[in-house]
Amino acid sequence: MRDNFLVVINNEKVFVDNSEFYCSNYNLKILPEGLNNHYKVKYIVRESKKKANHRINLKDIMIASNIVKFIYFIFETFKEKDSKYLIISITPYTFISFLFLSLFRKKVFLYLISSGHEEWKFILGSWSVWIYNIMYSIVTSNSTVIALHERLCKKKNCHVITSSSLDNKWLENHKEAKLDKIRLLYVGRANPEKGIYEFLKMFDQLKLDAEFSVVGNLKKITSSSNKNVKLVGYVADKESLIETYDSHNILVLPSFTEGQPYVVDECLARRRPVIVFEDIAHIIKDREGIFVAKRTTESFSQITKYVMNNYTNVQEKIAKNKFPLKKDMFIEISNVIGD
Repeated sequence: MRDNFLVVINNEKVFVDNSEFYCSNYNLKILPEGLNNHYKVKYIVRESKKKANHRINLKDIMIASNIVKFIYFIFETFKEKDSKYLIISITPYTFISFLFLSLFRKKVFLYLISSGHEEWKFILGSWSVWIYNIMYSIVTSNSTVIALHERLCKKKNCHVITSSSLDNKWLENHKEAKLDKIRLLYVGRANPEKGIYEFLKMFDQLKLDAEFSVVGNLKKITSSSNKNVKLVGYVADKESLIETYDSHNILVLPSFTEGQPYVVDECLARRRPVIVFEDIAHIIKDREGIFVAKRTTESFSQITKYVMNNYTNVQEKIAKNKFPLKKDMFIEISNVIGD
């Protein structure tokens, strides 16, 4: 199957530096890289003026500075007659791309990571959701959908897959958790829908013996007046990230909307529990070790104390989870595309 071309079309912005490519979203780095083991991947993205943290290990990347060039790059791929097309998420750029591909009767697959309805509502306001809904209805009705959660698409042409960023190293050499105090951890981007700004305010009001480490592309989070907040920044490699999970005892995911975030299984794989808020309780599925709090200091404190007081029992339950591996995710995706 490696001889077949797969054109991955994405709204993600990519920065070029000395012929090396960087993006800010880890999900959108490992997806084309992994699929490149099954297909000859061409990756069409938008141009970024700011250097990001995640280096994309892929050679055939076409970076467009505007929508005209974006569509031109898609037209260029028509030279490979047997190419298939994978659109990642629905945005104005990818929607226009879909219309163009449909016009030329190309086979299109749509990859849905999270709920665009929720993201548009949160970022742009309720008034904007109807625009997304029109795009969603058109694209999902005329493509094969690959989704990370059944709630993202209920149409007959939808294939729900299990996402993962794990390899065997995540499941080995577990370290004993330090329980002398509450060591909270956040791993992710500092986008508004991730809820990190709101949680930092909540943390300031908590009456707990706790410290909080923020790991990732922090953007506007440059400092904190709270001495118990540690702004770690980006952690570059897998080994360091594993050590980061191991040195904390609870992961906090304060997002307002999520699909199936990698950080949850990463944390559980290191046998550390996770606390989320009610907005994203759907991500739990059948996994042990994920706790749901209301978005209040009282509720969060209560859940945190319960986890710490029952930590050994919680870890024993987490150890019974079955974790999918990254290689299995790409096999699932390639099986759908190859049908």
